[in-house]
Amino acid sequence: MKPVLIKPFLVGAALAACLSSAAAAEPVHYAVQQRWDLGPATRWDYLALDTQRNRLFVTRGDRVQVLDAASGKPVGEIPNTAGVHGVAFAQDLKLGFTSNGRANSITVFDLNTLQVKGDWKVAGANPDAILYAPATRKLYTFNGKSQDVSVFDAASGKPIATIAVGGKPEFAATDGKRVYVNVEDKNEIVAIDAETDHVLAHWPLAGCDEPSGLALDSAHARLFSVCGNRAMMVTDSARGKVVAHIAIGDHPDAAYYDPGTATVFSSNGAGTLSVVRQLDADRYAPAVEVPTAKGARTMAFDPASGRVYLPTVVDKTFTMVVVGP
Repeated sequence: MKPVLIKPFLVGAALAACLSSAAAAEPVHYAVQQRWDLGPATRWDYLALDTQRNRLFVTRGDRVQVLDAASGKPVGEIPNTAGVHGVAFAQDLKLGFTSNGRANSITVFDLNTLQVKGDWKVAGANPDAILYAPATRKLYTFNGKSQDVSVFDAASGKPIATIAVGGKPEFAATDGKRVYVNVEDKNEIVAIDAETDHVLAHWPLAGCDEPSGLALDSAHARLFSVCGNRAMMVTDSARGKVVAHIAIGDHPDAAYYDPGTATVFSSNGAGTLSVVRQLDADRYAPAVEVPTAKGARTMAFDPASGRVYLPTVVDKTFTMVVVGP
């Protein structure tokens, strides 16, 4: 597959003077590097990368498959996760968590051994996205059918709060002080106070239909929502104001912001990875579409290698498409 070329950019004359000519001239290429055969086709949703142990956690409907992120070889499994959607890590507690949509539960497991340590019931219906906030040691599930958020003490499993968000919550992100979540059927972002668990604001996303994936640039206070109408909306996370609108690929679902390269990614079910260069907090280069595979709508990103992992089904085989620079 021919690699896609993204031309480098210079941010200001002062920065340009600090860059070596070799670094400034070096292009960035993204292309499919590998395809891993992971067995018969199954349902899947989110995936997550444990960067400390270099393990990739892939949801497979009724279980979570754990792979070596370098080779794609299986290293373990989290069983009995009925309708699993997402995986979250609490590195300080050495615990992992899965959101089990059909079981309305959370499976708790040891990050080192992968052994299951418990099962917590979720009061809400269909826990979908799941998020751990290290600053408060709280665990959040975002419950699609009950249109609310369940909050737990991640160390003890004790329920802390239930937060109504007024619509179907999707992906979420946190900067430590606030939790942000896309509300898919309301075309908005809800901001939640991470200390009090109270809703602070509902921010409309004008021009965004059905926001799903959400990424955060904490340094510049920018949120990136990917929308069903082939749009990426950039929102000021302090004021809730939309500051940029970028055209991306079709059927987007997940998003990731890489601060090391100032790049935003959107994985698109139509079969592309949108790669967007951040020029500054409010300006962005046009997206470059990297061909992947049809159905590759969710992803995980490895900041160390720059690789993007995208699961899908190819010729009735569950396949991990690995894109890299």
